[in-house]
Amino acid sequence: MTLLRASVRHLRRHPGQAGLSLLGIALGVAVVVSVDLSSASARRAFALSAEAVTGRATHQVVGGPRGLDERVLVQLSREAGIHPLAPVVEGWVSVQGAPGRTLRLLGVDPFSEAPFRPYLGRGAAGIPTIGTLVTEPGTVLVSSETAAELGVGMSATLVLRVAGRARPVRVIGLIEPGGARSRQALAGLVVADLATAQELLDRPGRLSHVDLAIPSGSHGEQLLARVRAALPPGAEVVPAAARSEFVGALTRAFDVNLTALSLLALVVGLFLAYNTMTLSVVQRRATIGMLRALGVTRAEIVAVVLAEAFLLGVVATALGLGLGVALAGGLLRLVTRTINDLYFVVVVRELALSPAVLAKGAALGIGATLLAALVPAAEAATAPVGDAIRRIVLEARARRAAPRAAAAGLAVLATGGLVVAGAGRSLALSYAGLFALILGAALLTPLAMVGAATAAGAALGRLFGLPGRLAARGVLSTVSRTGVAVAALMVAVAATVGVGVMIRSFRATVVRWLETSLVADVYVAAPTIRGGRGGESTLDPDVVARLRAAPGVAAVGTYRGARVTSPSGSTQLVALGIGPASYRQFRFLAGSPETVWPAFQEGGAAIVSEPYAYRHRLTVGAPLRLRTDRGERAFPIVGVFADYGSDQGVVMVSRRTYEAYWDDPGVSSLGLVLAPGSDADLVVQQLRARAGESQDLLIRSNRALREASLEIFDRTFAITAVLRVLATAVAVIGVLSALMALQLERARELGVLRAQGLMPREVWRLVLTQTSLLGGIAGGLAVPVGIGLALVLIHVINRRAFGWSIETTVPADVLVQAVGLAILAALAAGVYPAWRMARTPPAPALREE
Repeated sequence: MTLLRASVRHLRRHPGQAGLSLLGIALGVAVVVSVDLSSASARRAFALSAEAVTGRATHQVVGGPRGLDERVLVQLSREAGIHPLAPVVEGWVSVQGAPGRTLRLLGVDPFSEAPFRPYLGRGAAGIPTIGTLVTEPGTVLVSSETAAELGVGMSATLVLRVAGRARPVRVIGLIEPGGARSRQALAGLVVADLATAQELLDRPGRLSHVDLAIPSGSHGEQLLARVRAALPPGAEVVPAAARSEFVGALTRAFDVNLTALSLLALVVGLFLAYNTMTLSVVQRRATIGMLRALGVTRAEIVAVVLAEAFLLGVVATALGLGLGVALAGGLLRLVTRTINDLYFVVVVRELALSPAVLAKGAALGIGATLLAALVPAAEAATAPVGDAIRRIVLEARARRAAPRAAAAGLAVLATGGLVVAGAGRSLALSYAGLFALILGAALLTPLAMVGAATAAGAALGRLFGLPGRLAARGVLSTVSRTGVAVAALMVAVAATVGVGVMIRSFRATVVRWLETSLVADVYVAAPTIRGGRGGESTLDPDVVARLRAAPGVAAVGTYRGARVTSPSGSTQLVALGIGPASYRQFRFLAGSPETVWPAFQEGGAAIVSEPYAYRHRLTVGAPLRLRTDRGERAFPIVGVFADYGSDQGVVMVSRRTYEAYWDDPGVSSLGLVLAPGSDADLVVQQLRARAGESQDLLIRSNRALREASLEIFDRTFAITAVLRVLATAVAVIGVLSALMALQLERARELGVLRAQGLMPREVWRLVLTQTSLLGGIAGGLAVPVGIGLALVLIHVINRRAFGWSIETTVPADVLVQAVGLAILAALAAGVYPAWRMARTPPAPALREE
C-alpha cells in the first residue's frame, strides 16, 4: 500500500511527463493499427467484390487476352455433359458525371445463375421477372445502395464510360442485399444480360470465363478431366480461388513494406516507454532507496514499476486504438489509390474494423510498454540501498555502462548485417536484420553522445561563456536521462533520412529511365480505370487509322497490353510494334542489342523486365512458357531490360509474334514520332480534332506523359511520407518529454546558479544551448545511420521486395533537413523549462527538492 501511494503521488507530481508519454506510445500504436486496418479493408473489399462475381463457383474456365469464344458453352454442355455452368462477361466501367466512381459490370445468363449467385436467383425489386433483363437491350440491375449513392432509381438512365466511350443504360431493377456482408459485396456492382455486357464492353461473341460447380472427390476429378478434354487450345480450367490468391501475391510485398514502416513508429514508441520508466525510476531513486532501507523487497519494487508500466500501456493503447481507427480512414484512401495505380482495381467504400487487428495493436502496445519497463524495473530493484539515494552514483554508472552498451551495439550491428546478407529472398528476415541495425546504432548513441559533448565543451565555452561550458557538462552529468531520448530521436530522424534518400534515389532513377524510355513525341491511349500501366482499354481501329495518316506523323509504334497465363501464374504481356528508331528506349541489363532485336522481331523471342526476371529466376537463354490461343508455347528469352513501370514485371514480344499466337488484333496505345521541326503541342491539338468524338482519348506529349508518370510515382509514396511524419512525431514527443523532465529536475541546480548571479537571459542561453547540443548530436548521428539504412533499403529491401535496381542518390537537402529537424525538436523541448526557470526566483527553486 505504501508503494502504491508513492507511485500515485509521483504520477500526480509529473502529469505533463505522463501525458506526453501516453501520447507518444498511443501514436506508435495508432500508426500500426491504422496501416493494418486500411490494408485489411482494401483486401476485404476485393475479396467481397470477387465473392459477388464468383458466387458458389468452384472452378472457372478461362481463356487468353480476349477471353473465350462463347461456342465453348456448346462443347462443355453438350459434348462433355458438364452441368451446371454459367457464362460470365465482366469488366470495369466508370460513371459519367461521377469522377472517380468505378463500377464492376457483370454480364450473366440469368437462367443459369441460380446455382452460382443466389442474389440474382432471388430476382430484383421492381421487376416481374429476371427475364426482363434478357428481352430489353441496354438494361441493367444495380444494388439499392449503389443506386442511392448515384441518385438513380427505377427506369433512370445511367451513362457508363467504357474505354473512353459513353454507354447509356437503363436501370430496371434494384438488387436488395441480404445482410451487411452482401451489402458490401454488391456495392459497386452493375448486372446486365450477357449480350448487353458484350455490347457495352465491345466483346461480341466473347466470354470472360465460364463458372463451374465441381464436387470434390473422385467424381469431381473425372468431371475436371472431361472439361479439360473438351476445351479448345488456349483455354484452361482453374480453381475459382486462384484470382484471390493471385491478388494476395501481388500485394504481399507492398503490405510487408507498409507494416515494417509502421512498426518503426512503434519501435520509437518503445524507446519512449523505456525512457519514461527510466526517468520515473531515476526521479524516485531517493524514495526507492529509503523504502528499501525500510524493508521493501526487490520483488515489490519490480512489481510496482511493472504495474505503472502496465497502466501506462493500457491507457496509451486504448488511446492508440481509437486514434488508429480515426487515422485509418485517411490512410485507406492513400492505400487504395496506390493499389489501383500499381496492381488492380479495388473499390473501398468503408473501413472494415477487424477484431484481430485491434487485438494485435493492443498486444503490441501493452507488450512493448512492459518490455521497455523490464530494464528500469530491474535497475530499481537491484541497485544497492546507499547508491539508490545518491544520484551521482547513478550517473557515474551510466557513463561506465556506455562503453559496454557500445560494444553490445557493435555486436548487434554485426548480427544485423549477417542477417541482412544471409536472408536470401526473405523480406521478413531482411526487415529483422534492418531493425537489428537500428537497435545496434541506438546502443552506440550514449557513448557517442558523451564523446560529442566532451569535444563540444571548449567550443561552446568560447562561444557562449559560462552557460556554454555548463551546457556541455550538463549533458555529461545526465547520461542516464538523456541517452535514451537522444537515441529515440536519432532513430526517428535516421529513418526519415533513410526513407527520404531511398525515395529520392528511386525518383531520380525513374526520371532517368523515363528520359530514355519515352522516345516517341506523342502518346495516344484510351482512358483506363487503373492509374498506372494497365493496357486493358482498346483503341477504336478507325481512330488508329486516322491518327496513322495524320500530317506531321513520321512513324507509329503500337503497344498492346494483355494478361496471359504461365506455369508460374498470371503474366503481363506486352506486344510491341516498333521500328529501329525506338530500340534505344531499352537499356538491357542482360543480352546484347545486336542479337536481341533480330531474334525479337523475326525469331519469336521474348524480352523480360528486370523485376520479372528476378521474381521468376529467369536468365537470357531460358525458355519462357506461356499459354497462347494455340496452346502452351515456349518463347526463348533473349534480353532483360530495366523497367520501373511494374514491380510484377512484364514480358514483351513483337507484334508479329503476338498475332501469330493470340487472336487479338486490338491496340492499347500508340507512340507517334513526329516529322523533324514539328511542334508537339500543336500536333496534339490537331490529333485531338482528327480523332473525333467517338472515343475519349488521352493524347499527350512526351513531356506531359513524363509528368503524369512522375505524378503516379509521387502518389505511390504519399503514404510512405505520412508514415515518416508520424514516426518522427512520436520521437519528437519522446525527446520533448525527456528533456522537459530533465530541465525541470534541474530546478535546484539552476536556483543555486541564479543565487550566484546567473541572469534570466543566461538561464535561457544555458537551457537552449544544452537542448540544441543534444538535438545536434542526435541529428549528427542520424545522418550516417540514415545513409546506412538507405543503402539497405535500396540495395536489399527494394531488390528483394520488387526486383528493381536503383541508383543511389544522396541529396544534401534531405540531410540538412534531418539535422535541422533534430535541433528544432530539442529546442522546442527546452523552451518551456527555460521560460519557467528564468522566471522562478532563486529561493523557491532552492526549496524544490
